[in-house]
Amino acid sequence: MASLTRVIENYINSLFSEVEEPSISLRRKELAEHFGCVPSQINYVLRSRFTPERGYIVESQRGGHGFIRIVRICYDMPDEKISHIDDIVGDSITEQGARRVLASLHERGMIDMKERLLIEVAMRHTDELGSGEFDISPYRRNALAAELLKRMLRSLILS
Repeated sequence: MASLTRVIENYINSLFSEVEEPSISLRRKELAEHFGCVPSQINYVLRSRFTPERGYIVESQRGGHGFIRIVRICYDMPDEKISHIDDIVGDSITEQGARRVLASLHERGMIDMKERLLIEVAMRHTDELGSGEFDISPYRRNALAAELLKRMLRSLILS
């Protein structure tokens, strides 16, 4: 049986597939009652599964009439995609962070599996060179990795 986190995530994703709007509004308390869990479990799902890296923005208003609005980020223009890439990669990224970003972009259909694997190999090779042959500090390696990742993803978006 799937974990409760995955069940809640799948439920929210199914709500997106039922509507053609880029956003849905929910109530934390009602979701918690529906799944028989505490509201903090809903918060965990939102914080971990509906992030900007995964293509979502979560807006929340607490209180008696509070709500949660989940907005699916849609990018129609290459400039918007490039800006999004720059935001999620940042100025420094670890190899693990890069793999998470690439997995997310692949899941969202922004890159295909072949592109993802090629970028992962290039990132791994760069990290190995930086830590072994050139003995670059971890901070500088992560900054170089971020720049390399952004350049590769930008070239894919613009091609």
